[in-house]
Amino acid sequence: MSAYTLRRSNMNQNDKIYVGNFDYTVFFTVILLVLFGIIMIFSASSYVASTRSEYNYDMFLFLKKQTFAVLLGFFAMFFMMNFNYRHLQKLALPLYLLANGLLIFVFLFGVVKKGAKRWINLPLVGSFQPSELAKVAIILFISYIIANNKNILKTMFGHVVCAFFVGITVILIAVGNLSTAIIVTLIGCGIIFIASPYTAIFITLGLCGAGALVSYIAFFAKDFRGARFAAWLDPFSDPTNTGYQIIQSLYAVASGGMFGLGLGQSRQKLGFIPEAHNDIIFSIICEELGFFGATIILILFAILIWRGIRIAVNATDLFGTLVAAGIVIMIASQVIINIAVVTNSIPNTGVPLPFISYGGTSVAIVMMLMGILLNISKYSKE
Repeated sequence: MSAYTLRRSNMNQNDKIYVGNFDYTVFFTVILLVLFGIIMIFSASSYVASTRSEYNYDMFLFLKKQTFAVLLGFFAMFFMMNFNYRHLQKLALPLYLLANGLLIFVFLFGVVKKGAKRWINLPLVGSFQPSELAKVAIILFISYIIANNKNILKTMFGHVVCAFFVGITVILIAVGNLSTAIIVTLIGCGIIFIASPYTAIFITLGLCGAGALVSYIAFFAKDFRGARFAAWLDPFSDPTNTGYQIIQSLYAVASGGMFGLGLGQSRQKLGFIPEAHNDIIFSIICEELGFFGATIILILFAILIWRGIRIAVNATDLFGTLVAAGIVIMIASQVIINIAVVTNSIPNTGVPLPFISYGGTSVAIVMMLMGILLNISKYSKE
């Protein structure tokens, strides 16, 4: 504790706040996960990229793109580490409006890739996925509303107001990306649940939201989602179509055994698993590094989540607590859903594994959020 500088809180003169170094455990865990992700993306993508004309036979294509995104992510993380998180309250509403505006723009003028309209093209940066920015917007905006209206969650109306702002963003995302909409729903509802003093009200609204989601899947996306649900129940009922990816994923997981086939030695990445470097990359990790390697990755995520919870608990104000909690919820939910999909524990849905799956927008945004988390960790209660 002697390494910290003791300061008085501006909000409450009786509260003592220690301002010091950021959480080194979180910092080095993030570095390890990001570097490991770059290695695995190269391993999972090099063969396919070197054998297809659409990738210009460049085995380093995805490695170069991901490395560029990681460098942007490092810049964003270091910037946010030194940017007082309290100032983010002023940016919460503009960011929320910007994210929703970009989601509308994607719906009208977005770039279609592999049958999905989720991206916009930006100069110098390239493809950008606004739904990833929406995660940040929801974390900051809902935290801002609750922190600056401390009695808002003491009534049903206050819960409805918070749920309304979450719902707008979720609906805009769900039009073209149901999996990300689910993550944003979990983030928003998780923050509200943590701040809410009334569990019954939250559960009531949660059941209404779950009913709305089920209704959407049943009546507006029943053909596509129904096929995925059927493939989850019995992948071998349609092994060449809807069940193909999950079957190949399970083959990869089973082939890895205890210690794996060795880094770079995956067989399923040789064209059997489509887009092996994307959301399904955990199966390649299991195949090449086995149960032992996969367990180490899960331990790193567990450490990150544990430290994130401690940062949230020890934050000096409600806004910091809720922002840190929202970041932890995002990381934890994506890890759980991604691994559940790979192991066929839940129906297939496209959720990236944080820091590891290929995706420039995803890795840059999540590293920026880690910078915010690290900045919050610099301020702790006595």
